[in-house]
Amino acid sequence: MSQPANSDRKVTVGAYIALAFAVVFFSGLLQSNQWYGIFDFTTLNGSFGSVVYSVSDTADGVEAATTSMRGKGGSGARDGFMFALTLIPTVMFALGMINVLEHYGALEAARKLLTPLLRPLMSVPGNTGLALIASLQSTDAGAAMTRQLKDEGQLTKREADIFTMFQFSAGATIVNFFSSGAVLFTLTLADGSMAVTSSIGLAVGVMFIFKFVGANLFRIYLNITEGKEDKAANETLTEEKA
Repeated sequence: MSQPANSDRKVTVGAYIALAFAVVFFSGLLQSNQWYGIFDFTTLNGSFGSVVYSVSDTADGVEAATTSMRGKGGSGARDGFMFALTLIPTVMFALGMINVLEHYGALEAARKLLTPLLRPLMSVPGNTGLALIASLQSTDAGAAMTRQLKDEGQLTKREADIFTMFQFSAGATIVNFFSSGAVLFTLTLADGSMAVTSSIGLAVGVMFIFKFVGANLFRIYLNITEGKEDKAANETLTEEKA
């Protein structure tokens, strides 16, 4: 993301194509083991293998079980370090892809298209659009993109705080819901009727709406608590970026 926040770079057709690819790539729409999975962030990011550990010795040999790359039985700072280590590939890959997409104008296209939508909804600029989409699939990727936008001056502290609250509510909504929560919709009662009468689409919609609600509640909190001088400075910087 080498372009400055107030760049006058022309948004071309290629920039919109890059933005469309970014939306598909980070949204999880193509997450699959099929050939088209190569166009999905999570699929390409892959996963670590498993660590094998001994459970018990028997007369026939050793019974083995598998656990995650972090192993079994860790605790304290050492286990925290191993957990943080597993995040590095995701963050590096996400930032690398964002820089490639930015080179082709995806962020400028996002800023032009999404600012009129995201500014009134959450008081954040449109160039957060890719981080927003990525956060629905990966909390790590969304957080890394947001941090880079903040470090490069494309987000004020106020905007970053509001946008972080959006991501914090129901983090990685799509992945977490469909990997665990969606199973509830398959439960049935004794008479064979569905235990959950709502639809999956409605559940996702409610979570998504309340992510915006959470962001705006924090926005109200900032309006109440932040000083007048800080607020004026943020508004001036926002006008300069727009």
